[in-house]
Amino acid sequence: MNTKILTNCKIYTFNPQQPIAEALFIQDGRILAVGNRSDISALADRNTIVEDMGGQVLLPALTDAHIHMLEYGHSLQRVNCETSTRAECLQRVQDRVEQTPAGQWVLGHGWNHNIWPEGSGDKTMLDVFSLQHPIYLTHKSLHSGWANSAALQLAGIREDSPNPEGGVFQRDANGQLTGILLEGAMRVVEAAIPHPDQNACVHALSLAQKSLLSFGITCVHDFDPWDTYTALAAMQDDHQLSLRVMKGIPLPNLDEAIAIGLKSGQGSSHLRIGWLKLFADGALGPQTAAMLAPYEGSTSTGMLFLQGEDIVEIGQKALPHGISLAVHAIGDRANHEIINGYAQLDEMGLLQKAALPARIEHVQLIDPQDIPRLAVYGITASMQPIHAISDRHMADRYWGKRSEFAYAWNSVAAGGARLIFGSDAPVESPNPYWGIFAATTRKPLDSQEKLDGWYPQQCLSVADALAAYITQPHRIAGQSGKLGVIQKDACADLVCFKSDPFKIAEADFVDLLPQATMVDGEWAFNHA
Repeated sequence: MNTKILTNCKIYTFNPQQPIAEALFIQDGRILAVGNRSDISALADRNTIVEDMGGQVLLPALTDAHIHMLEYGHSLQRVNCETSTRAECLQRVQDRVEQTPAGQWVLGHGWNHNIWPEGSGDKTMLDVFSLQHPIYLTHKSLHSGWANSAALQLAGIREDSPNPEGGVFQRDANGQLTGILLEGAMRVVEAAIPHPDQNACVHALSLAQKSLLSFGITCVHDFDPWDTYTALAAMQDDHQLSLRVMKGIPLPNLDEAIAIGLKSGQGSSHLRIGWLKLFADGALGPQTAAMLAPYEGSTSTGMLFLQGEDIVEIGQKALPHGISLAVHAIGDRANHEIINGYAQLDEMGLLQKAALPARIEHVQLIDPQDIPRLAVYGITASMQPIHAISDRHMADRYWGKRSEFAYAWNSVAAGGARLIFGSDAPVESPNPYWGIFAATTRKPLDSQEKLDGWYPQQCLSVADALAAYITQPHRIAGQSGKLGVIQKDACADLVCFKSDPFKIAEADFVDLLPQATMVDGEWAFNHA
């Protein structure tokens, strides 16, 4: 029996019956008692490890409720294209080409032409570096890609190739391929990239896990391809999986999931089945998010992949088998269509068939008339606050005054919907304290602004932002009372800080990092 006492600390329990404590008693990874120092110290015997926390602050560990964990792990090994200029991005690509044997792929992630003074790139800028290396760089949004001629050739994309379903091979004014691929067109190039074997996937997931634990994150809701599950299961079998992962099911794997009897919420304490992931539209950056009215200065309304009746059709197939739905939606039309679909499923009595509530991923722009409908149909809004401070200038440019209801956390919460937060890493950093800063200020991370943030009426309190990372994700996952709280019989998943997150200035969240992270009563990360 492994017993441990953490004492001389300030504990925010997130248990309204006992909000503050000074010490806790842990046995075999579970919390057995929470209270004052003297009462908890009296529980010790000669085998109990007593750790004096030196006045530090403890909270329940955090959850990233929307992440692409394998892609994040891979991104840690790829060219970092998140630069302020196109020239800097190209220099990084050239440096990697020079270090890479001819014939091998050069992969990168994070470019964003919307913030580059030079604008978007094309294949010729990459061809300059090499025609012997296929080069492929994913946009920050993961909804467009940039390839050189060698990559296009390996993918079988020619000048006369028609656009694939749900995607576009971008062409210039002369009808020539630019090397920019939108939405489904990305899959054509990605299919030509050698698939990493399980060892490579495990390595990438291990890198991601190490990074996430350093942020005090012990649980994630993952939406990567299904083969990620196989690698995670291998890590679990080898006792290498410290994180608690809820693994989403991609739509192409639905039939397989039904055939083998997978159900949302099913699994072990560290690897459970999550939601069926669908895509209703694209993204703001490439203007493929589906809109009720055209983008500012344009006739385009983006790309709508699923309408309400499609959601109903898929729900009729998945929900009776206990598989819950989570649908990606950025634009106001996409959100409207999803809510319409969920409303019909609710009226049919199908939303209640699965153990986990229906979700919309991102909810980046929503018609104000649709906000109260989220609560009416029990829809969870899964949002990523850091998107707001990254996207605010694009949103103003392409959505104009509609941005009043972009990233509208406060309106969504006030409307009664459940609100959970994540990062969408590697689209953004998984640092949740940057997310809390964004949610409470709506200002850039490097902001010197003394004025209010962008549409400040949508700001949340620190307490509400923390709840969206700590308690709410476990409530919708059916783990309330077990995780996201420090109380008797809960798992001992904790995060430790030198500074008090409830007392620091909002600007200090930008630099806030944990001292240590505990999973199942053991320290999984310690700041050396």
